Amino acid sequence: MRHFGHLADDVRSRLFLEQPAAFDRHSDSAVLSTALGATLYSPATRATLQADIRKQAARGVVSMVLCLEDAIADHEVQGAESNLVAQLPALAAPGAGELPLLFVRVRTAEQITDLTRRLGPAAGLLSGYVLPKFTEESGRSFLDALTEAEAASGHRLFAMPVLESPELAHLETRREQLFGIARLLAKYRERILAVRLGVTDLCSAYGLRRSPDLTAYDVSLVAGVIGDVVNVLGRADGSGYTVTGPVWEYFPVQERMFKPQLRRTPFAEAGPPAEGVRQRIIEHDLDGLIREIELDRANGLLGKTCIHPSHVPAVHALSVVTHEEYSDARDILQQHQGGGGVLRSAYTNKMNEAKPHRAWAERVLLRAEVFGVAREDVSFVELLGASL
Repeated sequence: MRHFGHLADDVRSRLFLEQPAAFDRHSDSAVLSTALGATLYSPATRATLQADIRKQAARGVVSMVLCLEDAIADHEVQGAESNLVAQLPALAAPGAGELPLLFVRVRTAEQITDLTRRLGPAAGLLSGYVLPKFTEESGRSFLDALTEAEAASGHRLFAMPVLESPELAHLETRREQLFGIARLLAKYRERILAVRLGVTDLCSAYGLRRSPDLTAYDVSLVAGVIGDVVNVLGRADGSGYTVTGPVWEYFPVQERMFKPQLRRTPFAEAGPPAEGVRQRIIEHDLDGLIREIELDRANGLLGKTCIHPSHVPAVHALSVVTHEEYSDARDILQQHQGGGGVLRSAYTNKMNEAKPHRAWAERVLLRAEVFGVAREDVSFVELLGASL
């Protein structure tokens, strides 16, 4: 699979200076953690689950979570498990087509070993499990179960812990929890694909819910948790992990309290057709999502939890490396190899300092490999318009 692989070859050629590279579930973990992109959640109860997975893959989704936890009611769990076991094997049949990276979000550690056993050969379709309400205390049993399931099935399985517990929301226990989680994850490093943030649950600890006109970073309590998680678990010194962005909860058209947050300037510069793209974004309440994705990136997060297919194009369009980013990153790494120092960017609008900016440049080039590099005259407007 590859990002933007659902677009026609001539469209990709027009948009990209460097095409997104192909990858699959057997690729290196650094590639896969970067490639997650917009991870689309789907309740495991859906009667059309296998068809839904194929349909979303054809629309550009490259990672999906089949949810047995908060997305379904307590009384539906047994039926949802049976549905997974019944439907997933059909996806392994010849001619089933290209599949996204598939994960199952469980409720208990025991479900990991039980489902892997019940799926049999179809367990090879899974890239891993999503571990909810992850704490230092609960996490060990989840990770031990994952290790056991991997050994029993003979297939590599990754974990994606979700940090969403009250212990992380509450100031007096957050520090201890984060460092405890860091110690635990370090023992299972090769199995940790990414750390996910459960902002909805973090908000619930205080009875909060942000409106579609506000990002997670506008909620000070949540922004503080995000900053602390990245501080401890997102470091660029080799000890960190990919930390993914929080879910954007809104997709229906609603009456707006505030004006759209999407500036007209980039759309005007892209020409008249782009104004139609802007209007579609506003109508689907995606302008707030776009602003939050930009803030995710500025705060060290990559990828995003998504609950609606309409969110996927925005996440992926804003993950493509711009020509300016690519130029800066290559110059920085070249300068670093020459011993460091400072140089003016090729765009003559900023200072590129080789040593402090090295980690950023390395991450940009990895993202460029997975999401591609846009041509110099292509903005996110064109990338988004091609995928909407």
